[in-house]
Amino acid sequence: MNPFPKLGFKAFAKAATAFTTALIVGLSSAHAFPDKPIKLVVPFAPAGGTDLIARTLAVEMAKELGQPVVVDNKPGASTIIGTDLVAKSAPDGYTLVVSSIAHAVNPSLMAKMPYSTEKDFAPVSMIVRSPNVLVVRADSPFKSLKDVIAAAKADPDKLTYASPGNGTSSHLAGALFADMAKVQIKHVAYKGSGPALTDLLGGQTDMIFATSGSVGGFIDSGKLRALAVTSAERSTAYPSVPTVSEAGVPGYATEGWYGFYAPAGTPAAVIDKLNAATRKAASSEIFKSKVVSEGMVVQTGTPAEFDAFVRAEIVRWSKIVKADVLGK
Repeated sequence: MNPFPKLGFKAFAKAATAFTTALIVGLSSAHAFPDKPIKLVVPFAPAGGTDLIARTLAVEMAKELGQPVVVDNKPGASTIIGTDLVAKSAPDGYTLVVSSIAHAVNPSLMAKMPYSTEKDFAPVSMIVRSPNVLVVRADSPFKSLKDVIAAAKADPDKLTYASPGNGTSSHLAGALFADMAKVQIKHVAYKGSGPALTDLLGGQTDMIFATSGSVGGFIDSGKLRALAVTSAERSTAYPSVPTVSEAGVPGYATEGWYGFYAPAGTPAAVIDKLNAATRKAASSEIFKSKVVSEGMVVQTGTPAEFDAFVRAEIVRWSKIVKADVLGK
């Protein structure tokens, strides 16, 4: 008996055959997955916090999945170039994007997007949360956050802060700081943490609210001085460094985060395998020792939990964008 009489028996038979075939192919591919290398697209230039996480996690994931996990840096357009590449990739689990807070901010920040943030991706897992660290060069006259605030108020728009790109956690942290501290500092966007830090060290910019993973080595070597961390509480990696709230801007708090997305339509069984591999890799002592020493906090979970978190972030930052904080 045809349960959908409006379709007609031929149309129904055709639809049923197509559905059955897709189901069999999906189950078959999920069962065999993975049988070739997996690509992690990092939408930033090499040497930044996202790159550190991707390359460290890739090694551990390869052990779990039995296939190489290759990092592919595709920087540009505030992470949109690399992210769009994944949105348009085959939904088979072999191409993932390492997303960051920019993924939640771009829908509000950009007038037009080549993909739908909420419809074109399948969440895999959250990986880590990460405070940003306000750093200046070792020879900078600024010894504290109050020094920065005083200089910015004395000469509006003279000071500059770098970031790996519009909509990144560094950009948001700086914009929120300027708004809450009631100062004017110029934002200079780059195509990744590497180029941004190169210009900071070279004296082209004054400061950066960098991801902890990208500046830990420079702080340890004495090339950069940490003035404050952006999280609500002090970082275990920099226990002597005050929070922005403690250092002069009461109530200030923001953190970056990283997670994996696959293209929408990726089979649930494949997502489950990727989620399990991600959580196992992130809990490895090698990964934890690397990221924890950089001030990051491992926080994995289910695809549904990651999806709910990012949707809440989209709403949160939409309100801030509408308040014109990022336009100042």
